[in-house]
Amino acid sequence: MPAVPVSLPDPVWAQFSALLPAHPAVSPTHPLGCHRPRVPDRVVFERVVAALVHGSGDERIAAPGCSDRTIRRRVHEWADAGLAEALRRLALEQYERMIGLDFANLAVDGCITEAPGGGERAGRSPPDPGKQGLNRSSATDAAGVPLHLVAAGANPHDAPLLGPTLAGLAKLGPLPAGATVHLDRGYDGEPTRARLGGLEFAAEIAPKGAPDQAGARWVVERTQAWMNGFGRLRRCTERRGSVVAFYRFLAAAFVVARALIDEARTRYRWPSRPTTRRLR
Repeated sequence: MPAVPVSLPDPVWAQFSALLPAHPAVSPTHPLGCHRPRVPDRVVFERVVAALVHGSGDERIAAPGCSDRTIRRRVHEWADAGLAEALRRLALEQYERMIGLDFANLAVDGCITEAPGGGERAGRSPPDPGKQGLNRSSATDAAGVPLHLVAAGANPHDAPLLGPTLAGLAKLGPLPAGATVHLDRGYDGEPTRARLGGLEFAAEIAPKGAPDQAGARWVVERTQAWMNGFGRLRRCTERRGSVVAFYRFLAAAFVVARALIDEARTRYRWPSRPTTRRLR
């Protein structure tokens, strides 16, 4: 399945554009009044999505009328405003309204990716000593819909990231009491059980020394594979923490939108709904 099927950019852009502040076509403060008009946000957004999917540098995705500097400035502007995280929350709200999120069984896991340029979120990568990497901790519902993501350097263990990852779920509203969190054996320990007990979550942790079977947490493994389908997440070259978060949450928004369309097309009818079993 492609990371961004052709049926996704238009609905995602419709939600993203609603979050953008209004800007005049030309800046009224220019002293000479002879500057070029502002590049449309839709043009820049398409270039940003291309960079997200392919992992290309800004210089490679630039086009006539949309330079790499314009793309970089606009991404920094959107990242500082937290627009990608707001977009992801909108997608989750729509999924909850139309399909329903299953909070009874949650799954959390980490995934180490490359960060050759280092940066504010990078750290030494255990799989590649001497190189920089990121550890992306993700929490999903029972269907694998990404609920929250946290990034840190690759050197910290997964267990310390469990608290910040679960803390992000509070933004989605109150969770049902007694929800079960499924974890692999790397989380097995008293600090993890105490943390989950304090949050009134039940723990389903694979014991140390036992064969590491996916069980009910296979959905988070699949979601991590979906997220690694985006080149900018698989090999992050951004150094600013806010920009790293922007691309992370933008990818999560596409994953949620894809899951929403995939589930909704079998329950609802609309003129342009996909008719194939696999979104293209």
